[in-house]
Amino acid sequence: MTCYRHPGRETLVSCSECGRGICPDCMTFSPVGIRCPEHAGKAQGVQRVVQDVSRRSRRAPGIVTQALIAVNVGIYLLQLAGGASINANSGWIFQHGALYGPLVAQGDWYRLITAAFLHYGPIHLGMNMLALWWIGRPLEAWLGPVRYLLLYLVAGLAGSAGALIANPTAVTVGASGAIFGILGAAIVLERQQTYVLGGSAITLLVVNLAFTFAVPGISIGGHLGGLAGGALAILALSQFGRRSAVYSRIDLVSIVSLVAIGLSSVAVAYWKVRGYA
Repeated sequence: MTCYRHPGRETLVSCSECGRGICPDCMTFSPVGIRCPEHAGKAQGVQRVVQDVSRRSRRAPGIVTQALIAVNVGIYLLQLAGGASINANSGWIFQHGALYGPLVAQGDWYRLITAAFLHYGPIHLGMNMLALWWIGRPLEAWLGPVRYLLLYLVAGLAGSAGALIANPTAVTVGASGAIFGILGAAIVLERQQTYVLGGSAITLLVVNLAFTFAVPGISIGGHLGGLAGGALAILALSQFGRRSAVYSRIDLVSIVSLVAIGLSSVAVAYWKVRGYA
């Protein structure tokens, strides 16, 4: 018998109410025996989701999300202080940090991640930071700061790889690849019945994809690459559905899996731009 919520875990214990197998993480001890989460007398449905999100938000106030926003805004202000225009598409920081395939091919691998912290002006920056605040904080509350930060960085690398695949000679900046990555992670979690965004992840994806394809100049490859990277990262954290990425702890396998996805993104990027070396 296996746990009905974690099919990869064998167990000898079943719920005294419904008889389904439950692992230690899903057991609730009551006066009438051991019960599963659905029959433990706890809040269910929308009420349970609201209570879980509220409790996790109080416990983890989104410190990594706040730090990421502060870093992005701070870099933009440094660009302005260094003489860049309001669109921040000039100056030393932009020239040495923006994603550009031929320069990546010549050894500037760091551009795969620095580009995720640069933006084309206050509107671009503001929209991305607002999306990061809305989507990032709930995901951080569920995953914890360490796994959330690793997932964000991996998604950023995957977004850069996707941008180079789509157009290696375009100059690309923006955190949207990483943000699409955390949205991809939220979609996978909601498919696994962990409603980190209250069940709205698919709707948010549809809206953002429509915006991505409708507005000229947006890096479609960067958005799709980040989306794929975030989804793969959360699948790796859940061992491809064999456990819950939310309730499990970070371990060596999780770290190695995330590092492997990040390195794969770097390898794909170099493969795409190798002709410009």
